[in-house]
Amino acid sequence: MAIPAEESGTLPLFPLHAVLLPGAGIALRVFERRYLDLVRDCGRQSAGFGVCLILEGQEVGKPATPAAFGTEARIEDFDLGADGVLVLRLRGARRFHVERTRVRDNGLVVGDVRWCEPDSDDELRPEHSLLATLLERLVEQAGPQYAATTPAQLDQAAWVGWRLAELLPLTETQRLSLLQQDDPHKRLDLLLSWMP
Repeated sequence: MAIPAEESGTLPLFPLHAVLLPGAGIALRVFERRYLDLVRDCGRQSAGFGVCLILEGQEVGKPATPAAFGTEARIEDFDLGADGVLVLRLRGARRFHVERTRVRDNGLVVGDVRWCEPDSDDELRPEHSLLATLLERLVEQAGPQYAATTPAQLDQAAWVGWRLAELLPLTETQRLSLLQQDDPHKRLDLLLSWMP
């Protein structure tokens, strides 16, 4: 399903101690009333919400301070855990920059966001070919969710960068640095600079 390319908008935010990357999947346990209401509203409107790294605060309780960059989360699936807590399966979509936040009466943080430009479909440059080889090895070990990886994807600079950011043991601060970078080749340069 194509997502409309708006330049800016308002987005409810779910600050986490994790960075959601475009195309990446994460599981999220939801039990606070403000977030249960958020999920209900997103379901009714077939809309997503924003996931941002927490810069200050916690995931529960008082509203946390989110990073200025985040990723739109789309709900792929949901279930109830054995403890009766709602578990969502999310997929990262568009990147955004938070220009201003406010907190609703229920404690939900809402951001005025500017959507980042979609990644170009540039081919991998020769200096980044080692990263594609590394990703190919990681994908072989990663399990069935990457079974459909194609040679064409392994030649796309943006796709290689996001999947490496997802699979490598990076810090959340490093992932946030990649999320803030608009140029897929510069993302790959950063990844190369972090290699031992």
